[in-house]
Amino acid sequence: MQAFDTLTGIAIPFAQKNVDTDLIIPARFLKTVTRDGLGAGAFAALREDPDNLFDNARNNGAPILIAGDNFGCGSSREHAPWALADLGIRTVIAPSFADIFAGNSFKNGMLLVALPQEQVDRLMEVAAEHEITVDLENQVVTTPFQDRFAFEIDPFRKHCLLNGLDEIGLTTQMEDDIAAYEARLKQERPWAA
Repeated sequence: MQAFDTLTGIAIPFAQKNVDTDLIIPARFLKTVTRDGLGAGAFAALREDPDNLFDNARNNGAPILIAGDNFGCGSSREHAPWALADLGIRTVIAPSFADIFAGNSFKNGMLLVALPQEQVDRLMEVAAEHEITVDLENQVVTTPFQDRFAFEIDPFRKHCLLNGLDEIGLTTQMEDDIAAYEARLKQERPWAA
């Protein structure tokens, strides 16, 4: 998993509330056996409109998505954060997120930033023409206009994201302890080895 520290970039100002995982990646795109290419199906219903935000040249490859309340609701499909990541999105900022989507996003190295609605509105206003910065280490979102919005994050999740640690990465950090346990087990219970 790629480590996350500070990200400055274009943010897509997508104000829609209650965006469910079927809107993020419709079921018809879930026939793949890999994560590659899911971005092409992301927000397919919205992208039918030639003037949509996601295919706007300015937003191409934007790493930040600013969304409305209750982002990622609906089914538990892990394909939703995969599709966002394939679009190039590394951070989603919204007033709130569905729990399962939040867990899936974290496990895939995506930072979700929950901010009050008035701060999200301000970021959408700025994002129309300017880049914004998300600083995980200092837990703050800033704009070129000196806006500074602090956010909370679980310390464990922050540690994992800053260090690029998924579940496998966390486990491999314990290799020496695991090997010592296995050696001790072999000595204490040779019949179990």
